Amino acid sequence: MDMLEIIEKKKLNQELTQDEINYWIENYSKNLIPDYQVSSLLMAIRLNGMTKMETFHLTEAMMHSGEMLDLTPIKGVKCDKHSTGGVGDKTSMALCPMVASLGVKIAKMSGRGLGFTGGTLDKLESIPGMSIELKPEDFIKTVNEVGMSIIGQSDKLDIADKKLYALRDVTGTVDSMPLIASSIMSKKLASGCDCILLDVKYGSGAFMHTKEDAEKLAELMVEIGVHFNRDVRAEITSMNQPLGLAIGNILEVKEAINTLHGKGPKDFTELCLSSGSTMLLQAKIFNDREKAREALIENINNGKAFEVFKKFVAAQGGDVSFVENPDKFPTAMYMIPIKSLKSGYISSINTMALGIASMRLGAGRETKDDVIDPAAGIILNKKLGDNVAKGDLLLTLYTERPGMQNMTSDILNDFDFSSEAIPEPKVVEELITYDAKKKDFVITKE
Repeated sequence: MDMLEIIEKKKLNQELTQDEINYWIENYSKNLIPDYQVSSLLMAIRLNGMTKMETFHLTEAMMHSGEMLDLTPIKGVKCDKHSTGGVGDKTSMALCPMVASLGVKIAKMSGRGLGFTGGTLDKLESIPGMSIELKPEDFIKTVNEVGMSIIGQSDKLDIADKKLYALRDVTGTVDSMPLIASSIMSKKLASGCDCILLDVKYGSGAFMHTKEDAEKLAELMVEIGVHFNRDVRAEITSMNQPLGLAIGNILEVKEAINTLHGKGPKDFTELCLSSGSTMLLQAKIFNDREKAREALIENINNGKAFEVFKKFVAAQGGDVSFVENPDKFPTAMYMIPIKSLKSGYISSINTMALGIASMRLGAGRETKDDVIDPAAGIILNKKLGDNVAKGDLLLTLYTERPGMQNMTSDILNDFDFSSEAIPEPKVVEELITYDAKKKDFVITKE
């Protein structure tokens, strides 16, 4: 088989066979095909797309390019969730303990953040002593004993994806629907869970800017899951404003803890309850969505969800005293309040710009070698639809870096105002499932 022939075939928008895709992925993973040839093929895919069968074959080849995680020693139904990412997205830290407290086993591999703020791993590592590097046997033991574990992705898992993503990032081929879907799903399928919930975000602070693109990506990933006999469902969620009030690592850990105590922001709490209800249905713990939701609320109120979080932190070496008393976390040296120069109702927020601002404060990485300041970030006081008077506090910046006051005028321009109130935005807009009998998607408006 010849790589040049495969490139020519895709350049002419012809369908690649499973053998051709296997040849490309297997040999590229073994460093037997040069980057320049794979770059050419990726651009042909970016321009011409892939059929569903090509995408299924690509996902399968990628998931088998490294080790497959065997979770059969874990007792019970194993669930995972994945978010396409957004500003202030600390969902795993609150959602996973809620669901685990009701008997679902959460075996989650996460990545680090590159951009707005740290990823889930960076946020967890802001808890002193917390380790996200566990041996497979310790990972499985923690899930069995605690009900959940979150660790870093193994270097031996889905080798092709690591190489392909690094290449896509520098060749302008990141924004290809089949490449995005196969990248996400190959990792999730290789991780071995029975059920996967996808949180596909759209809006000014998300990778997918339109709801239509988010729906297309969600449907493709759900269909990939169905093809491989997994229960995969997707939520379409809005990222037209930051999720919750906190942006930044320690700030988001504190907000997750508050949420586990029933004191979290309304939109973030709603996302956790919606996602948690779906996961409980997937795991067949409940067959009624309202009863699942009521059970989650009960385990927040009675402290069981927070107890799981504490046990999870302790099992992975974290200092539980910080979780029990979040005031122990360090506070950034500089706190810069930003007050509104206008009056009215907030009608739009440039969420991406706030994410970039948090990165400049030290909360995220511009390059993979940047060191995150765990105390840096932003706390919002006002969000979409809120009535603001001139002089009201909009948000506060937290940083160790001097001279950040000069960001004030830019941040004020990230908020638009109207004279009339706007409807309160929904954080979860749709739930997408696949009906195998009807061979069609079921879209439920939330």
